[in-house]
Amino acid sequence: MDQAMIDVLVDRLNGLVPRTAIVLGSGLGSLVDEVTEAIRIPYSDIPGFPASAVSGHAGELVAGYLGGQPVIMLAGRVHYYEKGDAAAMRPAIEALAGMGVQSLVLTNSAGSVRQDMPPGSVMQITDHINYSGMNPLIGEETDRRFVGMTSAYDADLSIAMRNAAIRATVPLFSGVYMWFSGPSFETPAEIRMARTLGADAVGMSTVPEVILARFFGMRVAAASVITNYGAGMTGEELSHDETKDMAPIGGKRLAAILTEMISGGN
Repeated sequence: MDQAMIDVLVDRLNGLVPRTAIVLGSGLGSLVDEVTEAIRIPYSDIPGFPASAVSGHAGELVAGYLGGQPVIMLAGRVHYYEKGDAAAMRPAIEALAGMGVQSLVLTNSAGSVRQDMPPGSVMQITDHINYSGMNPLIGEETDRRFVGMTSAYDADLSIAMRNAAIRATVPLFSGVYMWFSGPSFETPAEIRMARTLGADAVGMSTVPEVILARFFGMRVAAASVITNYGAGMTGEELSHDETKDMAPIGGKRLAAILTEMISGGN
């Protein structure tokens, strides 16, 4: 554990002790605008903190209050495809655990493989398929590496997210997320395969953080903002620009859900 990183964060948070952290995916950074009494810390100010070079990821830690409750937000994440390191987010997640964060809420932008779940939708992730084959615990030398994933997505947090969606009057799909390594998008054949294997959405992130969070003893919830249909479903080519353009639409819906979820209906 990088105690220097934790010490810097604790010092900058001025006594704020959040028990919940949220990781914001591509184009979802606007949720930080909902944080009151915000403390903003660029990743570059935190020694050893992983910083993404992907457009659409701000690269800052924002702490404060959401729905009246203390929270930490990571506006941006490092992806496996940037440097081929599935454990790239380990220092950040280990630091959050070391600061006392108990629940991690992960968000991402994803492609739908279901015709009934169009761009702009929000999907609660109920399970995942690690199609990439990579794992952030490769190289861990202790027996702690054998992390059980039967209940990777916490049942109580899942219920809280569904109830929050009802209170926010936002439709919430649910389904299985399949992790592809990226950075190239999937082929039409891979999308057909994903559907056959039971996936509802595909994307290039989140699964490593889920594994790491469980490794460090945190509860996990996750949601995808659907930015596009999968390859071959519309005849159009996919692009990262489309992801960035569509993410804010579903992002507003997800922001409403998360605000209700964190507040607990207060």
